[in-house]
Amino acid sequence: MNTTNSLTDWTKAAKDSRLDEESLRLRRLIVRTLQCGKRGHGPTALSVIDILRVLYNDIMKFNPKEPRWEKRDRFILSKGHGCIAQYVMLAEKSFISHKELWKFCSHGALLGGHPEHTIPGVEFSTGSLGHGFPVAVGFALNAKIDKASHRIFTIIGDGESGEGSIWEAALYASKHKLSNLTVIVDYNKQLTYSTTFEVLDLEPLADKWKSFGFAVQQVNGHDIAQLKETFSKLPFEQNKPNCIIAHTVKGKGIPMLEGNFGWHHKSSIPEEDFAKLYESLGGWNEKDCS
Repeated sequence: MNTTNSLTDWTKAAKDSRLDEESLRLRRLIVRTLQCGKRGHGPTALSVIDILRVLYNDIMKFNPKEPRWEKRDRFILSKGHGCIAQYVMLAEKSFISHKELWKFCSHGALLGGHPEHTIPGVEFSTGSLGHGFPVAVGFALNAKIDKASHRIFTIIGDGESGEGSIWEAALYASKHKLSNLTVIVDYNKQLTYSTTFEVLDLEPLADKWKSFGFAVQQVNGHDIAQLKETFSKLPFEQNKPNCIIAHTVKGKGIPMLEGNFGWHHKSSIPEEDFAKLYESLGGWNEKDCS
């Protein structure tokens, strides 16, 4: 599929994507973390986990034994409420232990409802929408001034894209020709209570980013091979920042969560619900985190 496909085509492709066993396993870890905390933004984490899987497994340079390694690539989850997905990948890459996941949102725990820079592997505390992307732009400008080789990646939400600071930062990134910067838009087209089309329509989204001076590619955000191929082409153009519009499904992989606005965030989840969530993913296996 190429960038000329229609919005309908991209949306359908994301909905129809079959998840491989690794993507199912990572989703089971997300559900287990939710179960331990009995709260959180589960569907958002399910929306971005495949993107994070590819970034951490195949694209970014880092050293878990030295989280502040100078030559590491920087990643900022600007839509910080999707943090469980990042926490899972940090555990998978040994920045933290899986046992920390099971303490999620408990008193005195390392991992809370939004990422904090005190967590190994987290570059910046996020949660206030529209803040992470401007910081990523600052990181990229600093790297360019220092002539450093590391790259900066950030994921923003489609709902977050209504923040003016997103577009101010985009103008700045274009002005300074930050080709070391990649912004990934998690385009699941669903906000807390309705769709992006009803609340604040972003279309034509690709054209908007192009008009702000970005080199733009669109991708099925649940197609691992397509994600790898797209990231491997960075930078898309010399002297332009990069934008990847990832078409995703909020709650992907669990039918009872997909398109269900009532699950955007849960502050209390009955234990009986978890059997249904695991069933959609093939059932919990203790070997999932071994």
